[in-house]
Amino acid sequence: MRRRAERRAMTDDNGVDTLFDLEDDVAEGIDVDPADDSEALAEDEIVDYITDLRIKERGNEGVRQRIARALFLEYGISVDDMERDFPIPVSADGRRRSTKRADIAVFKPGSTHSLENLERVVVCKPEPKGGRAVTKIRTFTQAQKDLDELQDLLGQPQTPNAQFGMWTNGLDFFFLHRESTNFGVKFDPRADWPLSHDSLSGTFGSAVRLRRGEAAMLKTAFRRCHNFVHGNEGLPKDAAFWQFLYVIFAKVYDELESRRLGIPRRFYALPNEPFDDAGREAISDRVKALFADVKKKYKNFTERDEITMSNRALAFIVGELSSYDLAATDIDVKGIAYQELVGINLRGDRGQYFTPRGAVELMVEILDPQENDVVFDPACGTGGFLRETLRHLLKKWQAEEGTTGLPDTEEQLETHRERLAAYVENHLYGADFDPFLVRATSMSVMLLTGVTGNVFYMDSLAFPHGHLSGVAEARTRLPLAPIGDPTARPVVDILMTNPPFGTDIKIEDQDVLNHYRDGVAQPWSRNKETGAVEATPGGRVSAMSPEQLFIQRAVEWVKPSGKLGIVLPNGILSNPGPSDEGIRRWILDNCWVLASIELPVETFVHDANVNILTSLLFLKRKTDRERRAANLGQQLDYPVFMAVAEKVGFDRRGNPVYKRRPDGEVITEPREYVENVRRNGVQTVRRITRREKAIDNDLPVIAERYREFRKQHPEPGETR
Repeated sequence: MRRRAERRAMTDDNGVDTLFDLEDDVAEGIDVDPADDSEALAEDEIVDYITDLRIKERGNEGVRQRIARALFLEYGISVDDMERDFPIPVSADGRRRSTKRADIAVFKPGSTHSLENLERVVVCKPEPKGGRAVTKIRTFTQAQKDLDELQDLLGQPQTPNAQFGMWTNGLDFFFLHRESTNFGVKFDPRADWPLSHDSLSGTFGSAVRLRRGEAAMLKTAFRRCHNFVHGNEGLPKDAAFWQFLYVIFAKVYDELESRRLGIPRRFYALPNEPFDDAGREAISDRVKALFADVKKKYKNFTERDEITMSNRALAFIVGELSSYDLAATDIDVKGIAYQELVGINLRGDRGQYFTPRGAVELMVEILDPQENDVVFDPACGTGGFLRETLRHLLKKWQAEEGTTGLPDTEEQLETHRERLAAYVENHLYGADFDPFLVRATSMSVMLLTGVTGNVFYMDSLAFPHGHLSGVAEARTRLPLAPIGDPTARPVVDILMTNPPFGTDIKIEDQDVLNHYRDGVAQPWSRNKETGAVEATPGGRVSAMSPEQLFIQRAVEWVKPSGKLGIVLPNGILSNPGPSDEGIRRWILDNCWVLASIELPVETFVHDANVNILTSLLFLKRKTDRERRAANLGQQLDYPVFMAVAEKVGFDRRGNPVYKRRPDGEVITEPREYVENVRRNGVQTVRRITRREKAIDNDLPVIAERYREFRKQHPEPGETR
């Protein structure tokens, strides 16, 4: 990371150039002391989750590590009860014996790792190349040859207590249940397996205990469900996406209603139901009845919204998701899983570049919304800033309660959900001109809070005019405050947005441009005598890029002394031409500049597939008194935080980028994993610490440096 030399924001013409000049960076590396990192790793090494020992990363190891982490975090199985490469004698033909190894063996809690105490067996295979592109999900019949190996390990007489087996390559998951009969051992397919040991006795249906999702596994489950509908039902990707979301809504609604009313859940699959026609029909009847109730409760749905996938596909999805407790799953885990699915299905074609998670987190961290702040994103896309605002608030509450890093208890879960729901209803707003993104964002908010909130279908640049359906309500709830209008009563405290931008989608509608004629939509030229940039009297521009207009619109939406963050192409902040310089002058006349943070090109290459250099610009709207003082030359200079991020944790292809020692070895850092485990009605907290490769990401460091900067230099201007 490089942090710019401290500069002073000034209101004269030179100040405009100086403030946004992108030259003369001051190098400031983030030093790492090798002495603090005696456990650095070679390029092909990782730390094993089960043993906490250094191992080679090859073959099926990546899949095995994800499964081991999920066994602990999702299923409540202690790593002390796991063993890797456990040998099991296998009888080939009743006489000859060989030894095969279970990639992960799970034993009776607290027991010795013996064949007699073996309860579960996991077979892990390498993930297929190009795995993310795989859409066809195999059935048990199609995978039978692969499952023979699992049956050999699971069905031996020396392992009488081994009941459950899993076969996976990270994309396909197959579960088997072993049952001993008078005619020998038989294996029944399962959609999942139970949680930790006290579930092995086997409660089923609405009585089964649900599990909290872990990020990698929940992403995989979401992707598998979508891929099954897309690849096995013949639906296009976007149609498969909406069908999947209908089922998600039914799932979330069922969890909320069962908790609220104390009634049995209806979103479940009995062990054998997903595998025969009668069972699939029973699942379908339950879920479609649930979705009918969803449509009655939520205004986002109409009678045209129907679950039309086959009973087979619906049973597959219910089998994948029924054992998850989505309400209890961490808010960021749900957000990550949902965002990935939305991103691959609803990428915009009108300059909408969905904001990568790291940039979203940095903007929210710097603007630091509080529980009484009204937050708005007028170009919300898939809702990243809205979701991160909710996560930010939840982290604050957990810090106040002294439970940072711990899973919520049932009581905290309900309390936090109610607080988040209240915040969404009264303080959180979004808008977009793409109706599909509006629905997707509403569903995302509902997934996190149980309420769909306030996401308006409208063109924010045309607001308060326009013909789209969300304009009327937004006009009442989100009034503008044009510069110089003393009668305006804006309500927005914090605005965050990544507007669509690009010269190929310029705004040419004169009715829209007329809203900005006294602001940024003026022809700017340089005075030949003074060199100053001035607006041309009586001039008119015929077209402007949307991001230029969004700057003014964003400022007009926040209260005086309210704050905003906006993603902008670097040209606006650095181009020497009079048009961009005129916009910079307008910004300085009407706002305090809090920070400017340049992002590397990798930020948007992977997530949006565009090569574009961008910056995060943070502003604070001046009050009318502050604007008058500046016009009279009474404004004092003030420091502005400026930084350049060189690393964002991944490269152009989305591969992780790690911190390294001078000798090239990868640096590791400790990470604590925490899980609530319930045994015999008693809930306890289980923790383990594992060293992991340290991601090279400047953005969290920049957030910390900004907090340090503000301790020395309070925000300019009046406080709200």
